[in-house]
Amino acid sequence: MENASESAIFNKEKDKPLIWFHKQKDILSALHPDIPDSMINRKISRKCGGELEHAIKCRCVEPCSTEDYINAMEDIITRTRIGKTWTRVPMESKMVSKTFREDKRPEIPVLKCNKC
Repeated sequence: MENASESAIFNKEKDKPLIWFHKQKDILSALHPDIPDSMINRKISRKCGGELEHAIKCRCVEPCSTEDYINAMEDIITRTRIGKTWTRVPMESKMVSKTFREDKRPEIPVLKCNKC
């Protein structure tokens, strides 16, 4: 169970902030029942990684309630691109423009010999 808690890193595409945060809080509360909420919030924010962790720490001043942490996390994720991975967009527009140009070419008339 401790390994599952350590390997659970927040992924914006897969996880919803509220569900993920409560799941991590339940796991940490089960592993360490005597730990205070502020320490649990700090441990969970470390699992968010890099820029998202920094943005949450800047937004929430210690001591901060769990509700404030979740609100800050949801706000940061929805309003910024922090936590979002970059994906390459397929270049279909070039293919469409080529076919469009081919369709617009004027038709060359067939030359006929008038002497024959």
